[in-house]
Amino acid sequence: MPKLKTSKSAAKRFTKTGTGAFKRNKANKNHILTKKSSKRKRGLRQGSLVDITQQHTVRKMLPYA
Repeated sequence: MPKLKTSKSAAKRFTKTGTGAFKRNKANKNHILTKKSSKRKRGLRQGSLVDITQQHTVRKMLPYA
């Protein structure tokens, strides 16, 4: 069997947790921040988990994670 290639863009965005889920950062924190409330920006700092419906896709992109 040939080796599987890791998607480098996905490798920079996702990390695997101890339970096998994938962590991700939240979107909308890069620009146009003046109109967003402090509470909203504070919430965007927190990471979250990849949704269960997308886990299979991320796992295919990161075969050795």
